[in-house]
Amino acid sequence: MSNGPSHVIVEADGGSRGNPGPASYGALVRDPATGEVIAQKGVTIGIATNNVAEYSGLIAGLELAREYAPDASIEVRMDSKLVVEQMAGRWKIKHPDMKPLAIKAQSLAPFGTEWTWVPRAQNAAADALANMALDGKPVPLRPTAGPAAQAAVPAEPSDQQKAMQGWGAQAEPPTQLIFLRHGQTPHTVDKRFSGSGGDDPSLSELGQQQAAAAAQYLMRYQLAKGGGIDAIVSSPMTRTKQTAAVVAETLGLDVKVEKGWVECSFGDWDGHTFAEVQQKWPEALNAWMESTTVAPPGGESFDACARRARAARDGLLAAYPGKTVLVVTHVTPIKLMVRSVLQAPMNSVFRMELAPATLTEIHWYADGLASLKSFNVQPALV
Repeated sequence: MSNGPSHVIVEADGGSRGNPGPASYGALVRDPATGEVIAQKGVTIGIATNNVAEYSGLIAGLELAREYAPDASIEVRMDSKLVVEQMAGRWKIKHPDMKPLAIKAQSLAPFGTEWTWVPRAQNAAADALANMALDGKPVPLRPTAGPAAQAAVPAEPSDQQKAMQGWGAQAEPPTQLIFLRHGQTPHTVDKRFSGSGGDDPSLSELGQQQAAAAAQYLMRYQLAKGGGIDAIVSSPMTRTKQTAAVVAETLGLDVKVEKGWVECSFGDWDGHTFAEVQQKWPEALNAWMESTTVAPPGGESFDACARRARAARDGLLAAYPGKTVLVVTHVTPIKLMVRSVLQAPMNSVFRMELAPATLTEIHWYADGLASLKSFNVQPALV
């Protein structure tokens, strides 16, 4: 088992002086929990265009991630809108020189890789590596006291960057996802593992009351905004569909069921308490607690659940740009969405408390950035 981080950020850039002209790329792998640069690279590639250099940097960054963090999930950050949109599948790859490079990059990117465009100023470390290489300066495997190390320290955000991070006005309205955890079930009371592969309990009487309280809260939310929620999406499990139905009736909306928002499968542990699992599967539980790449026996790892939830999220962002969508789901997908926005380590999901029938709101902007607006908001019972 790898002792490296479970999630890393790849930063990459490339450019040519002349386009085409003498070209180089820079790439690095960063641990988002500490900000430490795990490995970096800067290489000249002869005469090439900016786009070829940028793709070459991406490939180098993914190769570094595979070598130094082989078990980690990846977020790629680049200031090339072309490369990010093409790799995310939103733009077609038309130029013949780009296709083999894109295929190579896709082969290196783990399933569920996140593709994030960032402003040039936020990609300064990779840009510095590319310029060091083109200037004939040696690029160490890890930062030293040179320009690359200085660039790796985030500068005070500019006014434009602050706006893009949700600190100011946005050019386009964000897509707003409001996550509602289902109400209480008998398994919730007993603190039993309750995933998608085991029992499918219904809401308890208190769970029904919690769903009604959430519905009233969301009705007030709509009235305050003069419109508000445009669609409701639910996990296919009984408790989420029951919660969603109560809200939908109050708001006068239909419910669309999306299996991507189902709870993580806990395999053989489903229906058992933590203490029972600790007694029956001590080694498997320790391994699961140590790494989010590990799945319970017969179940699904948190990393796999994160990839599934990201795909479901991307589907909503594409289908409802600039709209507000209520997602009725489970504790694990919600925690994973919050972790992703905060760029926290994967094991941070073990340190979040999310009560039944609570609301969490995240805004996603057209440039790929996101901000957490609220977390674990519990409506008062009606």
